Amino acid sequence: MPSAAFELTGKSVYVAGHRGMVGAALVRRLAREDVKLITVDRREVDLRNQAAVFDWFGRVRPQVVFLAAAKVGGIVANNTLRAEFIYDNIAIAANVIHAAHQNGAEKLMFLGSSCIYPKLAAQPLREDSMLTGPLEPTNEPYAIAKIAGIKMAEAYRSQYGCDFISVMPTNLYGPGDNYHPELSHVVAALIRRFHEAKVTDAKSVVVWGTGTPRREFLYVDDMADACVHLMKTYSSPELVNIGTGEDITIAEFARVVADIVGYQGEITFDGSRPDGTPRKLLDVSHLARFGWRARTSLDEGIRRTYKAYLPRDG
Repeated sequence: MPSAAFELTGKSVYVAGHRGMVGAALVRRLAREDVKLITVDRREVDLRNQAAVFDWFGRVRPQVVFLAAAKVGGIVANNTLRAEFIYDNIAIAANVIHAAHQNGAEKLMFLGSSCIYPKLAAQPLREDSMLTGPLEPTNEPYAIAKIAGIKMAEAYRSQYGCDFISVMPTNLYGPGDNYHPELSHVVAALIRRFHEAKVTDAKSVVVWGTGTPRREFLYVDDMADACVHLMKTYSSPELVNIGTGEDITIAEFARVVADIVGYQGEITFDGSRPDGTPRKLLDVSHLARFGWRARTSLDEGIRRTYKAYLPRDG
């Protein structure tokens, strides 16, 4: 995979989705770079609105774009809001990528998701396994929208010579996560559930699914650091996975969260709830070749995340 030095210093850098967990982590990381950081509130520019996006890009003309904006959620959200997940995410990707090209952006990074890989792809998941088999049905609309964004970045690089790249983060967690009781991802859902159980002195906590699926978890500030590193060093149409290269069962993970939160009751599993993909572990060998590895341990990351969650809870 080719490398190419790209200078961020002095550039205007737009983070799309800066209020989300991923975008906020990118903003924190870019604060350490000598850049002119640009963000815009969704009430001012709805990224699903083509005219609004094209008008804003025409006026502001950012030189560098991190495309982290997306409609996201856990298994239930993905499986319930299927039309919203495919429409919103395709619209955001199409509008921002085309506007970046039209207005001469020097570089763009599209952030995908590990759900783009086939449900039963060989583990660990290699970048070239995309589109080699059926997707996990529960999040297929979201995955297809993300694949469209990846292919769009690839096509604009091929046809127009745009320096547009795509990265594939694994399951992320950290400050600013969504703690909605039904629509959150597994990390936020478990932190909330165990915390509430501790406060109410509940005797047991039910974890959705069988507990057997294996998942890889990456602290979101590590992900942001990897993105900035790749923006400076990577230029190629191929995807790059971003992860730790290590995974854990949901049952084991639940016990880690319970211990950190301080919940000492029983943990049970509801096998009637969907498990999703049996295993999702990313092959991060390409990322390692570019000189980057995750720094934050799972225990340390969960501790930081729980500390950030507490003020929200009041």
